[in-house]
Amino acid sequence: MSPTLLALLGFLSWTLVLLVLMEAIRSKLVLTKEVQANSFSPDNAGLSPFMQRLARAHANCLEGLPLFGGFMILAVVAGKANITDPLAYALLAARIVQSTIHLVSTSPFAVTARFAAFAVQLGIAVFWAVKLHGT
Repeated sequence: MSPTLLALLGFLSWTLVLLVLMEAIRSKLVLTKEVQANSFSPDNAGLSPFMQRLARAHANCLEGLPLFGGFMILAVVAGKANITDPLAYALLAARIVQSTIHLVSTSPFAVTARFAAFAVQLGIAVFWAVKLHGT
């Protein structure tokens, strides 16, 4: 499997890990009767700050997947994975760093670091768009 497809698999798997973690915690809250099963909101409002950050980190992955994943799939389908392969793992790493920072802290430094990780992803996507368009 090419680096591009492995990175896409990693992106999908990371998104799934965040979802499974969120649903495991939600299930525990329901089973211990701390929260009613029908009282969850998509953003985990009313739950712990960690759960709210987890919901946003997962949503960030879902929001980015069509864009970043779309470029990866396009490159592979067009036979141009040589364009995305060199930076595919960097994009995945930046995504995992962004999500992890999101889960850990909302301090000003953490928010700046999280944005920097997102900016890396945006820069890679712009580079891919230019290179894919030019071929």
